[in-house]
Amino acid sequence: MSLLVLKFGGTSVGSPERIKNVAERVLRLRGEGHALIVVVSAMSGETDRLLGLAREIQPRSEGRELDVLLSTGEQVTIALLSMALESRGCPARSYTGGQVRILTDSMHNKARIRSIDDVRIRGDLDAGRVVVVAGFQGVDEEGAITTLGRGGSDTTAVALAAALKADECRIYTDVDGVYTTDPRVVQHARRLDRITFEEMLEMASLGSKVLQIRSVEFAGKYNVPLRVLSSFEEGPGTLITTEEGRVEQALVAGIAFTQNEAQLTIQGVPDQPGVAYGILGPIADANIEVDMIVQNIGGDGTTDFTFTVNRNDYEKAMEVLQKVAQGVGARKVSGDTKIAKISVVGVGMRSHAGIASRMFKALAKESINIRMISTSEIKISVVVDEKYMELGVRTLHDTFELEREPAGPSAS
Repeated sequence: MSLLVLKFGGTSVGSPERIKNVAERVLRLRGEGHALIVVVSAMSGETDRLLGLAREIQPRSEGRELDVLLSTGEQVTIALLSMALESRGCPARSYTGGQVRILTDSMHNKARIRSIDDVRIRGDLDAGRVVVVAGFQGVDEEGAITTLGRGGSDTTAVALAAALKADECRIYTDVDGVYTTDPRVVQHARRLDRITFEEMLEMASLGSKVLQIRSVEFAGKYNVPLRVLSSFEEGPGTLITTEEGRVEQALVAGIAFTQNEAQLTIQGVPDQPGVAYGILGPIADANIEVDMIVQNIGGDGTTDFTFTVNRNDYEKAMEVLQKVAQGVGARKVSGDTKIAKISVVGVGMRSHAGIASRMFKALAKESINIRMISTSEIKISVVVDEKYMELGVRTLHDTFELEREPAGPSAS
């Protein structure tokens, strides 16, 4: 008997009717002979409602008590889904993260999973029950409730699949798989049959919102096959797995993009050892993550230093940078929130030259100026003016012919 871990997000369980639909899907899979663990999120809008309540009491709510509050959203869903299964003659048992003992660190609001006690779950599976687990939450060593951050239910599902050595972890969402890019921007974007962990990790980190980044990291680390499917229509979805065994190897898997970026520049900084740390150290101390970095050396013994941060961190980063500028005697500090990042991703880029030149040529043909460039082994990212983002994405999607299925292996 194969073991599947199924995860249903907030929209999938957003009403009693949708919860009943999830129960029917679970019953069909159980009827096919699968043992099942089901991880669910809070009903759509519930987490935001709870956050709103917290902010009415305490405007900057965070920490232990916020986790106690937010964890109640999933508790509602696991109970309702278990009731729906029981009413259809399917034995089921629900558990909060604390009852399963999903052990995390004590970093409230964005905890990381350390271990999972699988004894209770295995006992229920052996007894023929469907196990329903609250996503997004756990407990620390002191027994305090913790939450894993936005999208944390994906991580819960993958962690359970890894701990119990499940045959597959299926993530049900409001889309029917992973696409070459967002179909709302490129209408002829193509659903991928499969994609590697590396590609999906890059896509997720670069703007694709199908899966939470940490869940993909976890799946890749423990080699848990992931499949993204639609909660509302049948279909094979997209399998996320290792690179091994792929028959075809597309040069580019997809185009990711994000508008949630801001750029900051400090000009005329003395060019001397430690200048990068002198700028980025205080930024890191303010708990601000830096993405892309460019340093230009001038002919007058000074350097200009440009970097990007999340747009939500822009004001805080600017405040820090202005203090740094005063301390090092920089000429000027400037910033821009009207930027976007476009990224081309594909493991096939490892063994094929010329991807960057094709990308830059295509953007130049559309008069799209590139402000910053960042590369890794399987991705090339550029920063452009925000107004050119959608044009850039469509141009690159067409340039690399991503609407076409990759050709199979040539006959030898």
